[in-house]
Amino acid sequence: MTTTPFNHWRDVPTARWRWKNFSPAEIACRGSGSLRIHDEALDKLQALRDRLGKPLIVRSAYRSPAHNRAVGGAARSKHLDGTAFDIAMTNHDPVAFEAAARAVGFKGFGFYPRSGFMHIDLGPARQWGERFPVREAAFAMETPPAREVLAESRTLKGSGAAGVATVGAAGIEVAQNVLTETQSAVLPLVPYLDTLRGVFIAVALAGIAVAIYARIDDWKRGQR
Repeated sequence: MTTTPFNHWRDVPTARWRWKNFSPAEIACRGSGSLRIHDEALDKLQALRDRLGKPLIVRSAYRSPAHNRAVGGAARSKHLDGTAFDIAMTNHDPVAFEAAARAVGFKGFGFYPRSGFMHIDLGPARQWGERFPVREAAFAMETPPAREVLAESRTLKGSGAAGVATVGAAGIEVAQNVLTETQSAVLPLVPYLDTLRGVFIAVALAGIAVAIYARIDDWKRGQR
């Protein structure tokens, strides 16, 4: 497979770079800026990106011999020929990531849970390091709130009844005052208005009670 060295990633011709989700700067040596393009390795890296459907944060790819020594890399590290990548697990489930990497053809795996990345390379097949602990879901499953059809809403019915009854009771108060101050012929109606006002007040209190109960009941359901 073709391997092309460049003294600096800025020297890479646009036509030579075909990996749409990565840039030469991402794959270049972090110490010197030099780059060795290994087509097969980058093809598999792009295939992994396509398979996972989300970004790969490349912590380290190609390393110059000097930079490899500086970071304590193995003497025969696959980073030296551009066939290895250290990928951050920040936005990936390590189990799913490893499975996808194996599926596209990576064979060498190094696990670095304390540093938060996984090493992948073209092989030979081997693995080292302590595997990542199984992660819990990033977000707890949400309990859907207790919903009601608007027309059947207990809160709406209770609040509505309370509101109508309150307005009705106020209206009776006004009517009673008006009747008292006008014709003496209609004074016999006033006691009935007192009774009607009492009915409205009772309905208003019942509506408020229903609305409060409905909200408390919905809250309890949401806690289950």
